[in-house]
Amino acid sequence: MPSHRRQLHLNLFLMGVGHHEAAWRHPRTDPANLSSLAHFQRLAATAEAAAFDSVFLADGVEGPDPARANAWIGHFEPFTLLSALAVNTERIGLIGTVSTGFTEPYNLARQFASLDHLSGGRAGWNIVTSAGDRAARNFNRSANQEHAVRYQRATEYLEVVRALWDSWEDDALLLDRASGRLTDPAKLHEINHSGEHFQVLGPLNIPRGPQGHPLLVQAGSSADGRGFAAANAEAVFTAQQTLEEGQEFYGDLKRRAAALGRDPEGIVVLPGIVPVLGSTEAEAKALDQELDELINPARAIGTLSVLLGVDLSDHPLDAPLPPLPPLDAINGAKSRFTLVRDLAERDGLTLRQLVGRLGGGRGHQVLAGTPEQVADHIEQWFTRGAADGFNIMPPILPEGLELFAEHVVPLLRERGLFRHEYTGRTLREHYGLDRPANRYTSVNQ
Repeated sequence: MPSHRRQLHLNLFLMGVGHHEAAWRHPRTDPANLSSLAHFQRLAATAEAAAFDSVFLADGVEGPDPARANAWIGHFEPFTLLSALAVNTERIGLIGTVSTGFTEPYNLARQFASLDHLSGGRAGWNIVTSAGDRAARNFNRSANQEHAVRYQRATEYLEVVRALWDSWEDDALLLDRASGRLTDPAKLHEINHSGEHFQVLGPLNIPRGPQGHPLLVQAGSSADGRGFAAANAEAVFTAQQTLEEGQEFYGDLKRRAAALGRDPEGIVVLPGIVPVLGSTEAEAKALDQELDELINPARAIGTLSVLLGVDLSDHPLDAPLPPLPPLDAINGAKSRFTLVRDLAERDGLTLRQLVGRLGGGRGHQVLAGTPEQVADHIEQWFTRGAADGFNIMPPILPEGLELFAEHVVPLLRERGLFRHEYTGRTLREHYGLDRPANRYTSVNQ
């Protein structure tokens, strides 16, 4: 393939035995795999064999509501699982979600630097602020912070983490046995951060990682989220339902980045898609329907009630949604509230229909069709200014990933859109991003 041609990026979103909320009930999955390391190793190895840029693990810091315990699908803590996956992979990136709301920047900087070293430069951090009050109540708080405050905290948090990653210059570690000099003290730096949310001395207690900074990923699409992503993110996970919505988000984010003095090409936009594959469109739609019929409506409606800020438990299933609160009244996931509200209004969906549409991918676009149809969709969004790549969310695992790798990836390669093999070793190299310069290096030059 011509080296100058723009290339598609693919990330595998790891999610238990599939992204459809009823995947664990389908006979083509094994729910025992929810707690199986071998299962996740198989997924990572399959994605690496197909030259995916990365795998990604979502995470939250709250347990299931006992009233809706079926909402829990089970997953491992990210650093533990990604470190295990680093052992049986060599090239694929390893992206983990960690909240700025319920962790301390020093610990996080150390953990991601460790993962970057252990994986040979393949670590990435998906930055989230955590939306729910249930999470807050696990951390000595009665309620979560306001939406804008969460992003203010995240901005300062990231400032601290970046400074800590730079607190060792690249050549600070000497290991000079003859002189007995382990490090060069002039190249270790206390960051002396004093801010509204954090007081951090530094330096970090681990040298700078192979990538300098692990890849920075962000997943919010609200106004605050877009502003944060434009200023900081290097890859963005997002959800849009139509090409026009995808183009609007893509263009807006790139323009915001340019206005802040950043190179828009330095942000990789990755919408999520749920590819429900079949040898024919009818076969794919039949699988999609089978999965939808396994959804527990009461559980799904309970989750939707929390998201939309209105109790839907007694609302008629075959009626449209009732009036929803204004966006300003939502302190949770504003971008997902907007997506669901707009989807219901645009397509005139009843509550029953909305539950079915969301069951497949929680607001991400579900594509039920042949490999050619899925490849067509990917090519259209990629070439028409709506995506730099995609967050692949198979409805059932491992089968959905294996079908995508076997049948869709070759089509993308035939069209000159996707690599045949890796050309770099680090996650930053996969995404075409530079290694950040160390802010302190010029001090000693």
